[in-house]
Amino acid sequence: MPEILRTRDVIVFVKGEVFTANIDNTLAVEGWTGGTGCQYVESPNDEFIVTRSDGYAAGFLLWGSDEVPDDFTGMTRNQPTYKFGVVFAGGGLIATSSYERYTLASRGGGPLVPITYNPSDRLFFSLRGLWTKENEWTLSGDPRAPNASVGSVAQVPTPALNDFMTIQVVL
Repeated sequence: MPEILRTRDVIVFVKGEVFTANIDNTLAVEGWTGGTGCQYVESPNDEFIVTRSDGYAAGFLLWGSDEVPDDFTGMTRNQPTYKFGVVFAGGGLIATSSYERYTLASRGGGPLVPITYNPSDRLFFSLRGLWTKENEWTLSGDPRAPNASVGSVAQVPTPALNDFMTIQVVL
């Protein structure tokens, strides 16, 4: 079987619901990778506005703000410039390179401890909006704990898959 070209941060195998939403100023300045979790923010103009998820799950941004396939095209930096993103919600099957690689505790200081993913592991959005098997609201003592599960591992990341993880999405 020929290799799937992985020039995007997310590969969609089964597509859930997608829609466009405005992104807030912070996310427009910081940028994002495809697959980054997002959550809604208040809008005085009755419009959908999203920002990077802090563990809350409203969906994820399907395309990154500055992906290589968009270089030298009319799409280059289009999403952060015009402050919009394509939000994926509902069920689906994806592969993504946007997930936590190290534990929350080790990201706070000390040596980095890799997270080992296994098939069927429940997934959440981390405090940084990336897919993870750690329930970071609970681990951080956040009063909103526990996080809601947003999917499960269908195929673990390996070097043969360019370190993409396949995820059964259940947003």
